[in-house]
Amino acid sequence: MKVLVATDKPFAKVAVNGIKEVVENAGFELALLEKYTDNSQLLEAVADVDAMIIRSDKATKEVIDSAKNLKIIVRAGAGYDNIDLAAATGKGVVAMNTPGQNSNAVAELALGMMVYAARGLFNGKSGSELKGKTLGIHAYGNVGKLVGVIAKGFGMKIAAFDPFVSAEAIEADGVKVYNSVDELYSNCEYISLHIPANDKTKNSITFELLNKMPKGATLVNTARKEVVKESDLVKLMTERTEFKYVSDIAPDNAEELLSKFAGRVYFTPKKMGAQTEEANVNAGIAAAQQIVKFLKNGDKTFQVNK
Repeated sequence: MKVLVATDKPFAKVAVNGIKEVVENAGFELALLEKYTDNSQLLEAVADVDAMIIRSDKATKEVIDSAKNLKIIVRAGAGYDNIDLAAATGKGVVAMNTPGQNSNAVAELALGMMVYAARGLFNGKSGSELKGKTLGIHAYGNVGKLVGVIAKGFGMKIAAFDPFVSAEAIEADGVKVYNSVDELYSNCEYISLHIPANDKTKNSITFELLNKMPKGATLVNTARKEVVKESDLVKLMTERTEFKYVSDIAPDNAEELLSKFAGRVYFTPKKMGAQTEEANVNAGIAAAQQIVKFLKNGDKTFQVNK
């Protein structure tokens, strides 16, 4: 059995070593494709592999069709919208993610971006504190929950909206539950986005929703750029000169936003949420372990294309 690690943005060396150990101890062969510059390199590399680990790399229909022996793809991370699930299912390929492995790294970044925004992007002028402010967590999954834990340490008041998590479970963490996005946004100075990008959520963060936020509000996005309606964001920030937007994913209209609203917007150079050595190791090794369990025992615990 041959396992390919295909990473345009490579794992840390310690993570690669850990993946190698897991794969080779199982009696499998490991192949590495790092920092590739053309999709043809990926198509060539997948031709004879049985399993594949990716990060932000795109497992398209073309890639999946080119991998004649492919049985499983694991996205080292929580999001998996870079895998063509329909194509995988059509070819009988199991697709998995590694939920929870990058959560702390993303949560810490979200709070770091809040501090950065509150202090005026460190412009040397007087800013504000997070203590006493209300943080609304939009989607209370692994990352959202950790964001709440860390934010409590700053003395923030925490609220959340997530129709897929019981109110009892959220309240057990000392977090206030709101029953609608409108309520959440209306009552929170900070919103931290953790929703996936799908047909229901794309462009769902609109002018109308964001305009419900209190004066001096900040939207923090460590989720996906597609969930925010970009034209509405321009309209909102034009009308509300105190509103701030910080994101781990540069929007398509980043240049326009940066030129018009300098000092109130910030985007990381590349998606940085999972870019820590610890997250690299956690997600990479988890991906390798899931592949071994699947190939040896048929374990499909983290399958996302059921």
